[in-house]
Amino acid sequence: MERARSDVDRIVDELEHQGWSVAPEWLPPSLVTELAAEIRRERAAGAFRSAGVGRDGRVETAVRGDEIRWLDEAVASPVLRTVFARLERLREAVNRELHLGAVELELHFAVYPAGATYAVHVDRFRDDDVRVLSLVLYLNEAWDAADGGTLRLYLGQGQEPVDVLPRGGTLAVFLSDRFPHEVLPSRRERLSLAGWFRRRGLHR
Repeated sequence: MERARSDVDRIVDELEHQGWSVAPEWLPPSLVTELAAEIRRERAAGAFRSAGVGRDGRVETAVRGDEIRWLDEAVASPVLRTVFARLERLREAVNRELHLGAVELELHFAVYPAGATYAVHVDRFRDDDVRVLSLVLYLNEAWDAADGGTLRLYLGQGQEPVDVLPRGGTLAVFLSDRFPHEVLPSRRERLSLAGWFRRRGLHR
């Protein structure tokens, strides 16, 4: 519990001062393994679909090559409910300390086949400010730099981008409206749980 509190405090502090945070080993390896297995089972059963772009969700594989499955906490597996609970504690802390007004969590599993990418984009739609904070939790076991699949955050003019290697258990969090970002190609299948803290009701 003390480790969980210190992780939350550090994430909130980094969000306040720089707008982004990366927490290695946020999720224990045993839970990473369980969630990775869940993704592979559900994908093999046909539960995933090609991800879309824009408000209309059109599929453009040249822009975005992942497959996704939206998640519902009410019917989630026990291990997934553990993640929902930990993210809920983070949401409460972010609201308490940073006053972002986030009232709900929207999550999906994502699978990037080897070589797939996601071109540079911002997570908030131009005419819609409901997405407040973006979250990516990586579920890749025994991942190293040679495997690729980096999340690249662009911090702004004159600043070097931040590269986040998608090692299992790493949580990346950043303000949805501030940072253009992209997913670089990997040599292996790349698994993650991704989503947003949102200001009001879900519309997808």
